[in-house]
Amino acid sequence: MKFLPTQLIIFLRNKPDRRNLKLLGKFLGVLLLLVLAFTLIFHLLMLREGQQHSWVTGFYWTLTVMSTLGFGDITFHSDAGRFFSIVVLLSGMVLLLILFPFTFINFFYSPWMKAQEHARVPRSLDTATHGHVVLTHYGPVTEALIKKLNRFKYPYVVLVPDLAEGLRLHELGVNVMLGDLDDPETYERVQVKQAALVATTSTDVINTNVAFTVRDISAEVPIIATCSQEASEDILKLAGSNHVLRLGEIMGMFLSRRANVGDASSHVIGRFGELQIAEAAVAGSPLVGLMLKETRLREQVGLSVVGVWERGKFKAAQPETCISDTTVLVLAGSDVQIEKYNQLYGCKQEITTPVIIIGGGRVGRATGRALMARNLDYRIVEKMPERVKHKDAKYISGDAAELEVLKKAGIDEASCVIITTHDDDLNVYLTIYCRRLRPDIQVITRSTLERNLATLHRAGADFVMSYASMGANTIFNLLKRSDIMMVAEGLDLVKVKVPKQLAGRTIAHSSVRQETGCTIIAIRHDGSLIINPVPSMVIPAEAEIILIGTVDAENKFFAKYGVH
Repeated sequence: MKFLPTQLIIFLRNKPDRRNLKLLGKFLGVLLLLVLAFTLIFHLLMLREGQQHSWVTGFYWTLTVMSTLGFGDITFHSDAGRFFSIVVLLSGMVLLLILFPFTFINFFYSPWMKAQEHARVPRSLDTATHGHVVLTHYGPVTEALIKKLNRFKYPYVVLVPDLAEGLRLHELGVNVMLGDLDDPETYERVQVKQAALVATTSTDVINTNVAFTVRDISAEVPIIATCSQEASEDILKLAGSNHVLRLGEIMGMFLSRRANVGDASSHVIGRFGELQIAEAAVAGSPLVGLMLKETRLREQVGLSVVGVWERGKFKAAQPETCISDTTVLVLAGSDVQIEKYNQLYGCKQEITTPVIIIGGGRVGRATGRALMARNLDYRIVEKMPERVKHKDAKYISGDAAELEVLKKAGIDEASCVIITTHDDDLNVYLTIYCRRLRPDIQVITRSTLERNLATLHRAGADFVMSYASMGANTIFNLLKRSDIMMVAEGLDLVKVKVPKQLAGRTIAHSSVRQETGCTIIAIRHDGSLIINPVPSMVIPAEAEIILIGTVDAENKFFAKYGVH
């Protein structure tokens, strides 16, 4: 009922609906006049037969006969009266049982339902709306981004040009607004001048049109656009995009970074001011086989191991955590500390076997280029002839599901296979197949949808990178929030003011890591940032602490200390 005024306004503002309402009113007026005329004739005929009835009785008789109820308590005795009853009955059948329902549904009920639908998918936002994120396409990346925006209570709206799509998304709990993406008025109604960000993740052509249209409305609002083709990057920037994301290239870089091919150097995956977060595969380094407390990395290098990735699962670092060939360390430190780690442990082994890349699409080709940047050989297996560069020895034409094709690519000797197709079902199939062929090979798999991460891990993948989460994390970080940064799948950096319960206590006695799973990796106080503070440091009351942890760990921290 709280939407009734809005629905009435929408209904009455529509000229065709107002015209229909007038027609319905005219029909009801004619019907009322006919009922009154029949009531008058009823009285005249009854007087001829010597019967007297009140006007209410005449009105009652007319309605019962016209509605075909026919109680029979009041009847005519003459043929003229019976003929009149037949006329009233037939008129009621036509007018009340046929024309009235049709008129009511066509001229009132149907427009009213449309008004309700329009109320659920508004055509404008309140003029007081500000600081919101405007999204122009609903897909896997947008879906993942909305989850993150909801988690941190960031307002957003998805623009939809089609009412049916808007209703579908509304039923899914998505905030939507109806409007054409190429119409400047749409962005006026969405209050784009007061928005925190516009993110467009559709095709390159549509993204260009959106960026150009939005930039004409507002010169200040940040615009993030995704693109598929390299040539589109410059065009999107010319159209007004502040950031152009080639998600295929970014995914290729992420996948290649995970490959354990004898390179134990760390790779920076996120920055939080002066603080850097890096990942380092340890295969081939002297760290393999040691427990974290035996590495003495903090004493030798000064950085902290805040966690480890083991077969795609992040675990908080503990002194007894064992380091294996498949372990990837998550490091936190300064530029100098990260460089010192690389000098001590960034060993390289001579790897003669190529990395196998299954899928020669945008992500597969980008993965190959990223591996080449690391001076690593690779082979791309692709079954679509138009994607295969026949003069390039790095391409293997054929179906990766066929054993002969994989053998030609070097599956028997390869140390790593990276599966990059956009079909999650196919990726599950190929993951199981490669794991069965080579139980000891490292399998890295791309997932398009977040919900398939666990399935691919069960299928045997060592690491799974979600395309949707990666894109959502990248866009979210570009919001330039000062208190949150997502550095990897399910791993965040969070800056909060020191809770009262921790003020004046040492880091060791606070037991933050033991009780919540979050790690304090930096403290900002009096304008300076203390990276990797020693456990004996007292936490100042007026300071800010920077935590790293999983979503579950953060939720435990916020629940325990009552901050967000």
